[in-house]
Amino acid sequence: MIRMTSKLRLVTWLSGAALAGLVGGAAPAFAQSGDILVGLVVKTEANPFFAKMREGASQKAAEMGVKFQSFAGKFDGDNDSQVTAIENLISAGASGILLTASDPKAITPVVEQARQAGILVIALDTPLDPANAADATFATDNFKAGELIGQWAAKTVKDAATTKVGFIDAIETQPTVDVARDQGFMKGFGIDPKDPTRYLDEDDARIVGHQWSQGAEEGGRTSAENLLQKDSELSVFYTINEPAAAGAYEALKAAGKESSVIITSVDGGCPGVQNVKAGVIGATSMQYPLLMASMGVEAIVAFKKTGEKPKTSPGLDFFNTGVTLVTDKPVAGVESITSEEALKKCWG
Repeated sequence: MIRMTSKLRLVTWLSGAALAGLVGGAAPAFAQSGDILVGLVVKTEANPFFAKMREGASQKAAEMGVKFQSFAGKFDGDNDSQVTAIENLISAGASGILLTASDPKAITPVVEQARQAGILVIALDTPLDPANAADATFATDNFKAGELIGQWAAKTVKDAATTKVGFIDAIETQPTVDVARDQGFMKGFGIDPKDPTRYLDEDDARIVGHQWSQGAEEGGRTSAENLLQKDSELSVFYTINEPAAAGAYEALKAAGKESSVIITSVDGGCPGVQNVKAGVIGATSMQYPLLMASMGVEAIVAFKKTGEKPKTSPGLDFFNTGVTLVTDKPVAGVESITSEEALKKCWG
């Protein structure tokens, strides 16, 4: 019997037909489309990024004629709900699981249980720790996403060598995606990140501090308030995502500093792109969650029908689904698109 908790939300879709590529490993287990069950487990339904991911996966599952179940935790960091969701999918006989892990290390034991049961596990957006705990990873190059906004900020401020930066991250456990964006920004801005697999080990005087937003607007506002109290002279906010960026802007408005502090972010959701257009966010790195999830469904179906596992992008240990800098204030040497262009490609 599949067990459920109040922390989980389950939606099931059926129908469609077709098959697509992205393959290259091996494993026996051939099935007809109607026998295939794809599971999606995301961090939270509160972020439009994960809503779009669910949309992409469900649409592709319907198109390919496979069954689909989607689970979400109540908040970013809700590892217990994600563990229960994977246990449910194992019990349901899932063919493959697409996972955005809230805690990439703590989730690995149940991921291993799924793989031992013959289930293909693909990490979406957030690599597991270690990355090879999943069969494959489909993700934005999150280090590159951070690096792009860091480069843009460095060329936008008057003097990057003396500019104070406040970092609004996700959660204190430092999930892989959180670290990659944070450390990428540092590199792009010209701050030595020291160990690129973690943050808080840096000694650059330009870093005002790190706060944790849980990737939410309220958390972004509180984080920004705390950083402004620590150093009222900071000029740049790095934010983990656009909801956190929106919260940071509210804190700046309340402090009368909305025109003197630059906000950078990552996501590329339509509300975030609108905030670029409105001048709330100076620059954001656009991701493609719908593509990420739909490709994941294709890979699971291919695995069940051919036994082949997904390939990685050349030179990387994951399949790179792309990233684009969005800003209406372009700088030399950093390729970008305008908010008007981005509104034709955004999600959410």
